[in-house]
Amino acid sequence: MKQAVIITGGKQYLVAEEQELDIELTPEAKELSFVPLLVFDEKKASVGAPEVKGGKVTASVLEPEVKGEKLKIMKFKPKKRVRRLTGHRQKHTRIKITGIS
Repeated sequence: MKQAVIITGGKQYLVAEEQELDIELTPEAKELSFVPLLVFDEKKASVGAPEVKGGKVTASVLEPEVKGEKLKIMKFKPKKRVRRLTGHRQKHTRIKITGIS
């Protein structure tokens, strides 16, 4: 089974073929391609400096905009009777890895 390390949105992901994952929100497209930092299978590994030459990871977009988990942010000032509770849901793009070469 081939695996690769890709970088997108300032984060690195270890991916395999047919894997689904949520990445940072990207402009709308049907297909995405990434240049891998590392590609390996059972027999050999290709390490890039900083990217693997001729390597390519392709992905199809399943859902262009998915809301993430809700985060609660609380600001509290003791002895002042001040407290504020807000929430945030980050938007992501859900993709499926279709090929690693």
